[in-house]
Amino acid sequence: MTIGSHPQIPTPAHTQAESMLSRQFGRETVNYFSSSPLNRLSFLRTEHPFLSAAIRHPSTRFVLLKDLAPLTRSPSELYYARHSEVQKLVPDTIYDKSLEETMAEYDSRKTTAQLIFLGLDESRKQDGLVWKIYTGVPYFVLDVTPKGNEQQQSNANEVIGAMEEKGLTFFQSRVVMTFSADEAAIYAQSRALMDWNTRNSFCGTCGHPTLSANSGTKRVCPPTDAARIAEGKPAERPACNTRTTLSNLSFPRTDPTIIVAVLSADAKRILLGRSKRYPPNWYSTLAGFIEPAESVEDAVRREVWEEAGVTLSRVVIHSSQPWPYPANLMIGAVAQVSDPIHEAINLDHDPELEDAKWFDIEEIEEALRIGTSALGDKPSPEYKEGGLRLPPPTAIANQLIRAAVHMDLLAGDKNSKI
Repeated sequence: MTIGSHPQIPTPAHTQAESMLSRQFGRETVNYFSSSPLNRLSFLRTEHPFLSAAIRHPSTRFVLLKDLAPLTRSPSELYYARHSEVQKLVPDTIYDKSLEETMAEYDSRKTTAQLIFLGLDESRKQDGLVWKIYTGVPYFVLDVTPKGNEQQQSNANEVIGAMEEKGLTFFQSRVVMTFSADEAAIYAQSRALMDWNTRNSFCGTCGHPTLSANSGTKRVCPPTDAARIAEGKPAERPACNTRTTLSNLSFPRTDPTIIVAVLSADAKRILLGRSKRYPPNWYSTLAGFIEPAESVEDAVRREVWEEAGVTLSRVVIHSSQPWPYPANLMIGAVAQVSDPIHEAINLDHDPELEDAKWFDIEEIEEALRIGTSALGDKPSPEYKEGGLRLPPPTAIANQLIRAAVHMDLLAGDKNSKI
């Protein structure tokens, strides 16, 4: 499941296929957390007969999250529960009623554990669910955090207790990057969607509780709530724009960010920065959020100037990486300074970085060989104290640095690998 000491990097079949574009620009870079083995089948999320069949199918598996921490066999392996293990929180009848019926009967006093359909693993057709032209093992993610009404909390605690009795644990880590490539992608989808549902349990327009729809990929603001009757109020809620317009508040969001490896004018050095939380000698590429009405290329130039005072010319988009902490899409780029006069570093604009430096390609190559590690880990035994340290291959920053090191920009090669 690993290459060297690092989790496997995704290698989907399409990256090996020959095409005009692959010959012109090189093979696609696929980053950790991406290239899920699951077919999301997003158009089936509204089909409750399909979802009911998936819940009841014996092959179905559940990723379990408690306060967003995944249930694992070990820090490198997710545990996939069967329906029988979570039936206290996921009754067979959970999708028997249509969304319209559920909304009409909505009572905010009655709560259920958040359940989200992730997709089908179509590589496992034997004994999998057959639905129309699709066959595979269904995957869901379930929130087992004890919350909601007393019954839901009691059921959640029972499920958690049973899992812990088996020696399973909820892996607590600020950033989880120890799973295999496939499991990392499944976990990333699970965590991002669960986090969004948790953050949007109340309507952003009227402030009333929302209801999960489309198997966890949409939230609606019901027009009535039976709980209001018990308070001596009419069941009808006050008017809310979320119910009458296509509102982005109702759908999962992804926040785009840029991350960039910057080359000097002579392409012999790379600009890297470090924040105060990094360990000694650990540097990385520069990054930041894309602002409204800003292109990716403009965001790259702005962030590099704000953080390091360096003025860029050409910006080339390289690859992207979903980052489920909580819901970012990191858009990776390689950029270059056009003239040495623009290479002067100035940290006085935005105090985000503790330091920024230009590193020679030779020093970068040495660090890529022996000095990579996650923030909390140690580099390889070959690493010499005081040398440059860099992010691991599972981080898009590492892939961007490698791309910049191996690009022949000065030669003007039209077959450049980007």
